Amino acid sequence: MAESENTVVNTNVKQKDPSKALVIAVTTRAIFNLEEEHKLYLEKGKEEYTRHQQANQDKPLPPGTAFAFIQAVQYVNEKILESNPAEKDLFDILVLSNNRPESGVRIINSAKHYGLEISKFCFVSDEDSTQYLKSHGVKLFLSADRRDVCNALRRGVSAALIFQQEVQAPSTQLRVVFDGDAVLFSDETDQIFQEQGLEGAVQYERAMEAVPMGEGPLKAFAMHLGKMRKKFSEEKSPIRSYLVTARSGRDMGVRAIKTLREWGLAIDEAFFMDGAPKGPILAQIQPHIFFDDGLHNIQGAQNVGVPSAWVP
Repeated sequence: MAESENTVVNTNVKQKDPSKALVIAVTTRAIFNLEEEHKLYLEKGKEEYTRHQQANQDKPLPPGTAFAFIQAVQYVNEKILESNPAEKDLFDILVLSNNRPESGVRIINSAKHYGLEISKFCFVSDEDSTQYLKSHGVKLFLSADRRDVCNALRRGVSAALIFQQEVQAPSTQLRVVFDGDAVLFSDETDQIFQEQGLEGAVQYERAMEAVPMGEGPLKAFAMHLGKMRKKFSEEKSPIRSYLVTARSGRDMGVRAIKTLREWGLAIDEAFFMDGAPKGPILAQIQPHIFFDDGLHNIQGAQNVGVPSAWVP
């Protein structure tokens, strides 16, 4: 491991070209289960936390919510490189931590223990670590801290809040589920719905049917994912993406489909739930990650053991 400032470069992993790669930054609490350690930090302070991490540096941390997602992303890289060893359009994972480097040894050892291909560990003691996202070319940021996520979104980086939960690791094929409004698309229709109710929203959608919706906070990430997806045939793809939206297919589905077509974003399956709970369909899909702006939907996903990320 070579070190520069507070960034530890993992020399065991082939470094990616950040201008070509889909860079994902995860915080330590998103990728590992650090709930006990976090409690210690809040109750006893940074010094006690650092002492604990140093004393346990050879004890691997248990997997957290985003762990299976990172493993699946790694599997996609393997498949891409199998078909083209010179390919640069890969996932690149970096860990962003508010730890000091001396208490970060346990994080590095845990990643090594599980064989996670993390190319860089950035240890930032600053209050707002999100200021480093743009310089690393980050396209998606996953954190267990709400303030971090809001700061990242303000900086124009796709970001979502990870909730700690027990996760069943699904198949190796990377499965990503997006909600529609305020996630993939802008929240314009949501706002009409708040002001004028369902009838008003339906009328608005019909009037605007030919006009593509605005971009949501996760559009850029979804587009890059779609680009990687196009490298494979339908049968052999290691990536599968889904749209699971509260919209009804009959009244409000057409504009969503036309918008995706206009963007050139191919989604493998779309479910228009017409306001029905999303939990049952998510349980069937078994995604590695589900992005939604509604906390009730996140709760429903958690109830069926689906790793969820809230887009505030």
